[in-house]
Amino acid sequence: MAETVLETAGLTMRFGGVTASDHVDFRLKSRELRCLIGPNGAGKSTFFKCVTGLLTPSEGHVFMRGEEVTGWLPHQIASLGVGIKTQTPNVLDSLSVHENIWLAARRFFDPAEARDRAHAMIERLALGPIARSELGQLAHGERQRVELGIVTVADPWLVLLDEPAAGMSAADVERMTGIIHDLTRSAAVVIVEHDMQFIRSIAETVTVFHQGAVLMEDHVDRVMTDETVRAVYLGKKA
Repeated sequence: MAETVLETAGLTMRFGGVTASDHVDFRLKSRELRCLIGPNGAGKSTFFKCVTGLLTPSEGHVFMRGEEVTGWLPHQIASLGVGIKTQTPNVLDSLSVHENIWLAARRFFDPAEARDRAHAMIERLALGPIARSELGQLAHGERQRVELGIVTVADPWLVLLDEPAAGMSAADVERMTGIIHDLTRSAAVVIVEHDMQFIRSIAETVTVFHQGAVLMEDHVDRVMTDETVRAVYLGKKA
């Protein structure tokens, strides 16, 4: 059986009298790709923040490869070999694309190995023409690709992505789809996303959040045709 690399048990997050994440049990296997969907306020982003260490849950537990990481900070979780991309970019706009990716690799490898990995990642993401450009001067889609390079340059075994396709052009989304499929050869991937076309192009299993809890978890085709999901989340035209 495939190894469970991420698991939550009874994960709950309260903000005053509001329960944003409500006793969520979740399990992800090695090299599995999972998309989390739901409208604003459904609880998926809160769940993501609890898993990545941006929030400490009120109750429940988070395990990565069997080790409890509940309440760990993002950098502590990243040190386990987990790549995290949040909605708030963790980049240095005044440095070049190459420098940003090299610095991310340097956290785990010696300078020569970091250089080799940075070059390989730049080639993999087709960033060569802009490798020496300052990150702050790039278009949004280019920045998203660079951020993905920063997150994955150290070959993480688990990648957590919050809306990686947000604001991208159709061409950029198509390129991102290929990159994410490539990632699943060696890593498990969790994606929080609103773009349903993007989800259709990459997902197999989808977890649907509603009022802080998991409403449904199934193959993307069954989720997309489920009447409750269509009515509550996607709209009748989805």
